[in-house]
Amino acid sequence: MTIDILAVLRESFTMMILLVCSMLLLAFVIERWWFFHKISVDINKFMDSIQKFINAGKFMEAVSFCDNTMGAVPAVVKTGLINRYLHKPDLEELMIGTRLEQMIKMERFLNILGTLGNISPLIGLFGTVVGIIRAFHDLAASGSGGPAVVAAGISEALVATAAGLMVAIPAVVCYNYFTKQMKTTVMSMDICSRKLLVMLTGGLESEG
Repeated sequence: MTIDILAVLRESFTMMILLVCSMLLLAFVIERWWFFHKISVDINKFMDSIQKFINAGKFMEAVSFCDNTMGAVPAVVKTGLINRYLHKPDLEELMIGTRLEQMIKMERFLNILGTLGNISPLIGLFGTVVGIIRAFHDLAASGSGGPAVVAAGISEALVATAAGLMVAIPAVVCYNYFTKQMKTTVMSMDICSRKLLVMLTGGLESEG
């Protein structure tokens, strides 16, 4: 007994939904991977360069360096450098605000990945239940065929469950991976903010 996957796709509404979900998953995973790859920064090398600019009193050069280095960490550091003459509590609040803005950018589409991971198995299960109901209905309508007819219908129905899992598993894995990337970047922003405040204390004294 063989299963015609294309025929199942054509005849099953739930399989069409899962196909759309798989395409959305692929698109959002590629977009998020490119985004996190683009904003990744070696914070040790980056902060070493910022330290050198501050020690030399070259604050505008440090700001330009942040502009040329894409990422959440450079954005937070740039905010601190531009507003370095503010009182420390005000400066901290501004950098926290920038950090929150960057978190919003990092969280983009992650809720969609999480939703796809949660609903795909349920959609597949729904398709399986509908397929089983249809198989027994066909058996009752034909009045013949016995277990072989039911088995064929159930095997096709179970394809929906398998398809749902094929969408859900990578969605959950990617969601967890990108969430980890976001948490790591948030920690990096916090670390660099604290380091910058210490650097600015000495840098402003030398500048003055």
